[in-house]
Amino acid sequence: MKTAISLPDPLFHAAEQFAQAHGLSRSELFARALQTYLQAYQAHDITETLNQIYTEEESTLDPGVIRAQAQVVAKEDW
Repeated sequence: MKTAISLPDPLFHAAEQFAQAHGLSRSELFARALQTYLQAYQAHDITETLNQIYTEEESTLDPGVIRAQAQVVAKEDW
């Protein structure tokens, strides 16, 4: 898909130099950059969601789990 965007001149020139130095077309550079940006924000959104969940939910271990762990560890040869 073709699209038109506006960029500050210094950013455009830096992108042009980078693309040339790495053997990329301008389109390939912008596509890769946008993909990387979107992946970073998706990961950020997942982290934010998990942080929200862990802020709202009880994070202590269930006493039954603690007892089970203690029983398993007690049987191990140290």
